[in-house]
Amino acid sequence: MTDRKLLVSVGPHIRSNASTTSIMGDVLIALLPAVVASVLVFGTRALLLEVVCVASSVLFEYLFRRLLKRSNTISDLSAAVTGLLLAFNLPAGFPIWMAILGCFVAIVIVKQLFGGIGCNFANPAITGRIFLLIAFAGQMTTWPTANSYISGIDAVSGATPLALIKEGSIEALPAVKNLLFGIRGGCLGETCAIALLIGFVYLVLRRVITPTIPVVYVATIALMSLILGYDPIYMILTGGVLLGGIFMLTDYATSPATELGKVVFAVGAGIITMLIRNSSGGYPEGVSFAILLMNILCPYIAKLGHKKPFGGVAK
Repeated sequence: MTDRKLLVSVGPHIRSNASTTSIMGDVLIALLPAVVASVLVFGTRALLLEVVCVASSVLFEYLFRRLLKRSNTISDLSAAVTGLLLAFNLPAGFPIWMAILGCFVAIVIVKQLFGGIGCNFANPAITGRIFLLIAFAGQMTTWPTANSYISGIDAVSGATPLALIKEGSIEALPAVKNLLFGIRGGCLGETCAIALLIGFVYLVLRRVITPTIPVVYVATIALMSLILGYDPIYMILTGGVLLGGIFMLTDYATSPATELGKVVFAVGAGIITMLIRNSSGGYPEGVSFAILLMNILCPYIAKLGHKKPFGGVAK
């Protein structure tokens, strides 16, 4: 009888009926309130941009995998989620062809060239947004006027609240109720805080995400705002804090799995967001770059909180 070594490993002891398709389907459902809000605030041009981005992302994934003779993965809905999130990071008047180019970068360059879903080093949608911001800065920072279809809410000009804060035009800031309903300048999916919070509650109840990363991220933004002398409410409800914290920082492939790792990950993103907002010259937002930087650091942060398997050797 030959000697055999006992291999100790962590198995998938937690069983679940969840699949990639069901998880991505839940994310799409959670994004629907923000889709409705974007159409109410910015009109049908918002819906057109969202449909184009979703369709382009799905098509690029299908064609790329067909070209490389790989299995078809468009049915897992991850490409649709990426397309919708990218659209949410664009102004309502953004040119269609530029949006399609951004979808190509997100799906082909960031996602598929690294092996597909679960193998990407960064969130595809946020990386696509950063590419478009660098390549087409003028179009990415041109904000159409928000039109209100909600009784009692006044329409506002196209300037974003963060830009007004950066300019020192505090008196021109929209009322908090306008921030809650999305009646302000900004990208399609980031303006209506109520719609995003509805999506957050849905994802938590469905156990698609845990509240750790969004809650810690927002708390860090609030604390850093007080330290740097900003109004925490405006810092949280403006820009992409809620959109990024709820739907992009929580991406499975680019965020830690342990609770300690999630806390460190979220705190780091919050600090970077506020440092960019406080220090940048012409760019008042910091969420996108904070997410990208923390995605890059995620492999190191993900090691925090890992427990040694029973009988295993500590590394």
